[in-house]
Amino acid sequence: MLASQDSQPWTSDETVVAGGTVVLKCQVKDHEDSSLQWSNPAQQTLYFGEKRALRDNRIQLVKSTPHELSISISNVALADEGEYTCSIFTMPVRTAKSLVTVLGIPQKPIISGYKSSLREKDKTTLSCQSSGSKPAAQLTWRKGDQELHGESTRIQEDPNGKTFTVSSSVTFQVTREDDGADIVCSVNHESLKGADRSTAQRIEVLYTPTAKIRPDPPHPREGQKLLLHCEGRGNPVPQQYVWEKEGSVPPLKMAQESALIFPFLNKSDSGTYGCTATSNMGSYKAYYTLNVNDPSPVPSSSSTYHAIIGGIVAFIVFLLLILLIFLGHYLIRHKGTYLTHEAKGSDDAPDADTAIINAEGGQSGGDDKKEYFI
Repeated sequence: MLASQDSQPWTSDETVVAGGTVVLKCQVKDHEDSSLQWSNPAQQTLYFGEKRALRDNRIQLVKSTPHELSISISNVALADEGEYTCSIFTMPVRTAKSLVTVLGIPQKPIISGYKSSLREKDKTTLSCQSSGSKPAAQLTWRKGDQELHGESTRIQEDPNGKTFTVSSSVTFQVTREDDGADIVCSVNHESLKGADRSTAQRIEVLYTPTAKIRPDPPHPREGQKLLLHCEGRGNPVPQQYVWEKEGSVPPLKMAQESALIFPFLNKSDSGTYGCTATSNMGSYKAYYTLNVNDPSPVPSSSSTYHAIIGGIVAFIVFLLLILLIFLGHYLIRHKGTYLTHEAKGSDDAPDADTAIINAEGGQSGGDDKKEYFI
């Protein structure tokens, strides 16, 4: 009796990174009372049903049922690559193939060819190499975040006949901005699963110095202390600074210190000053025009405090003056009313004496009237 199509087992191809674990799964719909079996590329039986056939502790049973046989192989090596067979012993015997691909992990790349003490505008060539990849890896170059276009990756088979060694080189001209830059060689391979595997070579570039003059304080005034800092930059850094003033013949200063000091500024110090910064790569001269301004003392915090106190006192004095003016006006008005009453009876008097007598008489008369009515 011929076996039906339902007794045909099926499986799938697998890809695993060297050192990892792969699971081989074989299934069948109709087992017809037969067991499934796994065998390796050398046709050695690994498992027959749930029974181990090969003594290899890396190979373990995952699941065994009449419809499925799954096994795992741990710590996979390149030698484990090949075609594995799942069989079911029906009439006839039916099989399914699983191709196991083992990826060789590329080694960390190695950069060679760097020569120290590169000079500005020199051209340099660096080489990069990585072994152990399977399939062959690809190499890329970059300088910082900038991509460098190197030669195409060269591929060479390793002595084991399974993995490959890849190499590449890049040539570029260096500038002063490249001093301290990292030249990075990266290896790209599917076994890395996006992980970065790269090597960096930091380069040093020698270049001529530059300089600029910075005043401290920024706006100098007569009578102040002033420092002119000559800030030199270069590789190597400038070791000598020479100060000059236009119109003066001898140099003002020659020393390792880069600052020119004015303990007490005068108007006569105004002028154009030059600083020459020198290293064994060359020299650079920077200029600064000094204009000494008139002294203008900046109010101190104590002066501000005194000004506030003075303002408060002036306001209080102003309020007192206003109060005195109103008080005087009030007193004057009340005094005028008293004099008016005292001068009653003076309207018909021919002279002052008569007015006084009339006023006195009027008062006594009033008193008499008051007595009379009482």
